[in-house]
Amino acid sequence: MRNELMTVPQVLDELGGVSRRTFYRWRELGLAPVAFKLPNGELRVRRSDFQTWLRKLEEAA
Repeated sequence: MRNELMTVPQVLDELGGVSRRTFYRWRELGLAPVAFKLPNGELRVRRSDFQTWLRKLEEAA
């Protein structure tokens, strides 16, 4: 099964409507899921990285 590449809007939707500004602030602070830039400058997050990030948040809670 392919590891889906999620766009920032998809990540925000999965998080229940977190704002774009909050997401980018988390990135600045090193608190966001691992993301990478495409050649066109857009960010992508691998679904597996996103799920790992969520699990770590759950464990820390």
